[in-house]
Amino acid sequence: MRQIVLDTETTGLDPKQGHRIIEIAGIEVVNRRATGRTVQFHVDPEREIDAGATVVHGKTWDDLKGKPKFVDIAAEFLEFARGAEWIIHNAPFDVAFLDVELGFAGHPASAETYGKLTDTLALAREMFPGKRNGLDALCERFGIDNAHRTLHGALLDAELLTEVWLAMTRGQETLTMDLGAPPRRADGVPADGLAPESTVRGCPLLVVEPTADERAAHVDYLAALDKETKGRCVWLVLEPAPGAA
Repeated sequence: MRQIVLDTETTGLDPKQGHRIIEIAGIEVVNRRATGRTVQFHVDPEREIDAGATVVHGKTWDDLKGKPKFVDIAAEFLEFARGAEWIIHNAPFDVAFLDVELGFAGHPASAETYGKLTDTLALAREMFPGKRNGLDALCERFGIDNAHRTLHGALLDAELLTEVWLAMTRGQETLTMDLGAPPRRADGVPADGLAPESTVRGCPLLVVEPTADERAAHVDYLAALDKETKGRCVWLVLEPAPGAA
């Protein structure tokens, strides 16, 4: 499924108290790779911004006066995000604001738009119970550089969350591999029907070459693993000797 990593910035903490979205951004991910397609909208919230919120994202209402209203950008946002899995850190917060804004704009609620909703905060709490699981803490835990995040911004936070989510869901918690023998049929041939060269003389060894995309994904994985282990990824350190087969 296509994923959209989303983040919002708001005038305050509670849409039930009339607070509004001031920025929304999304990053498209397909096959675990960012495609380069993004959206980012700064919107006029039509109200003052709480001082505490300004401390977080640095924006005041004066900064946003003259920007489009959410109703003006809603259709473009929905066209970008419709049908995808939405990946959001603390999803209930952002979705509550989005549902209010979509309602004001005359559109159905988020649940009728996304294909699936994933809350990375809930996922992090399952993976790291009792630990800090904010975005900054997760960046530190996975070795992701967030030094440039002096203020919150929807696009910057979505970019960092994309890296965090990919690291969290890499799916390899151990380097141990199951090298047990595959099941065999009564004639001694592996159950998948592919006999090794030593079993059937004269048959060439079957080699399945990776695609270009698979090679690129492998390189990206090793780079991330090397960063996470602080340069101790042996697959990058141990280069084959010159002339080695």
